[in-house]
Amino acid sequence: MEFEEIQKIKRPEHTHKAGSSEQTGFPSPATHYLESTLDLNLILTKNRDATFFIRVKGDGWVEHTIRDQDVLIIDRSINATVGKLAVVVRDGDFKVERISKLTEADNEVVLWGVITYIIHAL
Repeated sequence: MEFEEIQKIKRPEHTHKAGSSEQTGFPSPATHYLESTLDLNLILTKNRDATFFIRVKGDGWVEHTIRDQDVLIIDRSINATVGKLAVVVRDGDFKVERISKLTEADNEVVLWGVITYIIHAL
């Protein structure tokens, strides 16, 4: 089980602002292009500078409902709390573990970040 890619969140290059028209008569069929787009970065992240996307390779974490090619959204600025899923470094390897009292006190485990979302393909 390994991570396929780790990427930093990028700011969108262009954001479209919704506008209103003062046209009369039949509305244009292209009116829906004037509506604002849905930005998942704004919805799924709280701190862009500390948030990473990781694509999972393999089915080694199905006990956490994480499957091959899923995307994990990880926030490194969130405080670890018992019961949350997190990416940790254990013996030099990245692992996904549920935070427990043992994990918090374990000197051999380094908390890398807390998983905030798991994105599955259907």
